Amino acid sequence: MEFKDVIQNRYSCKDFSTQQIEKEKLMEILEAGRVAPTAKNLQEQKIYVVQSKEYLDKIDACTPCRYHAPTVLVVAYDKNNVFDYPGNERNSGIEDATIVATHLMLAAYNAGIDSCWINFFNPQEMKKALDLPENEEVVMMLDLGYGNQKEPLPNHHLKKELAETVKYL
Repeated sequence: MEFKDVIQNRYSCKDFSTQQIEKEKLMEILEAGRVAPTAKNLQEQKIYVVQSKEYLDKIDACTPCRYHAPTVLVVAYDKNNVFDYPGNERNSGIEDATIVATHLMLAAYNAGIDSCWINFFNPQEMKKALDLPENEEVVMMLDLGYGNQKEPLPNHHLKKELAETVKYL
């Protein structure tokens, strides 16, 4: 698939079938996350593949946004392995995890797998529910599966003009 098609046609699926994604496709998606760029190549991301009923139920207890997806990728980062930017006001953790997550999301669409980026949850509650290490911070989750929904939501194609979001200095 052409990259332009991937970035223009991918949308957030809000209704998944129970059909599990194939292992080969999952590995292709995870590989895209593995090769994503990170600050100083620290690769502080942690990706948890959640497919068991036990852990999917734990996710459901923390957010209404799983939409019955049979696989959820939980993207976190190791807070002890980040690059601190000059001025020490922020570090690379959230940024790098987000780059990794974007790679995962676009690779999923390229592989014919629907997805939905989930950020409607309390990160501390989710970390506790999933028994994640204290040094990790959950940034987002990505629902993966085959969608029953075949069209994006009506507002999906409403995009601002480039001149409204880009300024030349």
